Formats: sequence, structure tokens, C-alpha cells
Amino acid sequence: MTGNTPSHFEASDNMHDIPFYKPHGNEIELFEHAWRNQLPLLIKGPTGCGKTRFVAHMAARLGRPLYTVACHDDLTAADLVGRHLIGDGVTYWNDGPLTRAVREGGICYLDEVVEARKDTTVVLHPLSDDRRILPIERTGEILEAPPQFMLVVSYNPGYQNFLKGMKPSTRQRFASLRFDFPESALEQEIVRGETGIDEMLSKRLVNLANNLRALKEHDLEEAASTRLVVYAATLIKSGFDPVESCRAAMVETLTDDEETAEALMEIIYATFGR
Repeated sequence: MTGNTPSHFEASDNMHDIPFYKPHGNEIELFEHAWRNQLPLLIKGPTGCGKTRFVAHMAARLGRPLYTVACHDDLTAADLVGRHLIGDGVTYWNDGPLTRAVREGGICYLDEVVEARKDTTVVLHPLSDDRRILPIERTGEILEAPPQFMLVVSYNPGYQNFLKGMKPSTRQRFASLRFDFPESALEQEIVRGETGIDEMLSKRLVNLANNLRALKEHDLEEAASTRLVVYAATLIKSGFDPVESCRAAMVETLTDDEETAEALMEIIYATFGR
């Protein structure tokens, strides 16, 4: 990396501005090494396991601006790169988030990248190999990504199917990191750190989440995420009834089926009583 690239020590001076995050393994070290060596990174894991928080934490830790894009079916290449707009009788160019990240040497994070239209990923190819360039066809520019720029994408493997998978030719342009829900003790620590609840309550909520996760392959499309545990803890901390907090934050979020909801409520009653 070139001499004007800040080390992670220089970029990490203001630790107070860094979003709370508890590491599961060596993901912080891997991210830093990928950034220093100008490697794009793919993060895969279930909904609500901390992927987005991790990227925000790392951007702040490294002192880089972060541009996050929530990908969806209608996302186009122009949404990422930019487009000409008309204002005050003149036409002007407006950079998209990917272009701004390249210009500023920031981190561009494409969340749930497989949800975007297929033609969108073509824009990423020259940025995610050794060229590290972003051609802007409509302006004729070819931007060279500075050493500080990093491309990060994520997706949930649980939603993978033939039509919404990532092409092997695209996947092999990235170093990859697998996320999952943390071990119980660590998840309890995360919930306490996020909400300020006591140790006993965090243990009960995480045990409840693990019991609900055991039903994923049977009655639920998605597992109870750490995010939902934090939501339930937040409601309880604010004085809302624990059972109703878990109903609102977990049960009604996880299923629309009334019978399944009642089955999940039985698990909650076993944890907190009726």
C-alpha cells in the first residue's frame, strides 16, 4: 500500500466514535488485512447477525467514510455510479454512492447484493480485480480507486436460489467471511452492551432466542436474530411487559401464521410466565 495510506493505528485514534461491536473471531483482523492489501470482501450470514454493524464499526475504526447501499430488485447501475440531473435549467452530473466512495477513498458496502439486478454486478467487476477502476460511461471518466477505497458486499445464504445466487465469476473476485449468530455467552454480552440490561435478563433472552432458532428448519423461514433479541431487551428495559416485548420483537416479526405464533408464545411463557 502506498505511503499516504493511514495505518489502522492512525485511523483508530478516536475510539469514542466507533459503533459498538463485539468480535466473534478474527473478523476485525481479516477486514484490516483485506483493506490494507486492497482486497474486496464478501460477508455472508443470516439476517440480523451483525454484518452491517460490523462494517460500520470497521469504517469508523479505519477512519474511512462509509457509503451503504441496501440492494433491491430495482437497483440499477446508474443508482450506484450516478446520473445526469436537470436543475435550474442546466444539466449536471450527480455521483452515486459507489462513485463517491471511489473519489473519497471510502468504503462502499452493498448490503444483500444478490437482490440487485444482474447488470449491476458488472459495474463491480473492474473495481474488484487488480484494475481497481470505475469507468463512468456517461461522462467518459475512468476513475482509479485510491489505496484507501474498499468494496464490501454481503448476502444471506439462507435466501440463495438459482435466480438470486451470486455468479461464481463474481464471487471469486472477493475474499470471503462467514458470519453466524454468536455463542450464547458472547451474545449475552452484546445484548447487555447494546441495551444496558442486567446479566440475568440477557441470559434468559438469549436462551429464548436459541430455543426459537431450533424451530427454524421446522416452522420458521428465518431464525430469531441478535437484532430481535436487542429489540426485545430494549422494550423490556424501557418498562414494557417482558412477554409482550418478546411477542412484538420476536414472534410477530418471525411469523404471520397464528398457529405458529401460538407455539412460539408457549416457549415465551415457559421463559417468563403468563
